[in-house]
Amino acid sequence: MPNSKDKFLICIENRDCDDLVLGKVYGTIPDKDAEKESYVRIIDDSGEDYLYPESYFAPVELPLEAVKALSLAIS
Repeated sequence: MPNSKDKFLICIENRDCDDLVLGKVYGTIPDKDAEKESYVRIIDDSGEDYLYPESYFAPVELPLEAVKALSLAIS
């Protein structure tokens, strides 16, 4: 079940990252070490997680229904 810790980001840049889709909303996994280096851990379409530059994303606030749907899609 989604909770307040669920975080979603929208891709705004994909330079040298062919696996990122501009305008797509991605789920994240908290990673304090990555955040210290200005990276975020993103869950891709395969369900795997990878590190990407934080600057490639912008935070999005989604309605609860969208959070539930996205959480199910990436789990």
